Amino acid sequence: MPDTRLSFKEMCAKFDVTPRTLRYYEYIELLQPEKEGRTRWYTPREVARMTLILRGRRWGFSLEELRQWLLIYEQEGVRPQLETWIELADSKLEELNRQKTELEEAILDLQKVRDETAASLT
Repeated sequence: MPDTRLSFKEMCAKFDVTPRTLRYYEYIELLQPEKEGRTRWYTPREVARMTLILRGRRWGFSLEELRQWLLIYEQEGVRPQLETWIELADSKLEELNRQKTELEEAILDLQKVRDETAASLT
């Protein structure tokens, strides 16, 4: 079993996160490593959770949203967790698409004003 667990330092290196980040995720109950004295060991479960956390952060989910979503698995099981995931993903996709549209409009507007300014200099 020891070979399937990662130390604190190994976990930081594997996910390229700071010790502070890892401690914080533990503090807010996103991760629950095994403890032997002062040593923390991260099991495959914690590695999988960390993978999900980092993906979720990349997609724009808050840590609280991720904590609640991970809690559903522990309290209700896989199916309710996956159903909730679909709802969260649909909501996030709507938000990201709205932001994308706003960004595309801002780019077009900036390009237009930039081109007009450049043309006025010639």
